[in-house]
Amino acid sequence: MTGSMKGKGHRRSRSEWRSVLAKFGGSGLSVEAFCRREAIGAASFYRWRGLLSGAVDRSEVVVRDRAPAFVDLGALNSASSHGRRLDLKLDLGDGLLLHLVRC
Repeated sequence: MTGSMKGKGHRRSRSEWRSVLAKFGGSGLSVEAFCRREAIGAASFYRWRGLLSGAVDRSEVVVRDRAPAFVDLGALNSASSHGRRLDLKLDLGDGLLLHLVRC
């Protein structure tokens, strides 16, 4: 794509977005760095990546089959837990992991 076609106002076709996403896959860059280099809005990138991968808009997803889960760890400041190590890892999905450690 020429420099005059990049940036705000240029509408890419579906096939152009497929090319952009393939280029991103081989770039080794973060989404932010790639979008900055290619003069693409990150929101547009994420939208088209979702559309072309067949992903569903997460705001429309309703999970009905799962009961709410709750894990009672007890009081974290109780005398019985004083001095005991707490190591808790929560997989939040989409590659996001929350790791809490109390020594």
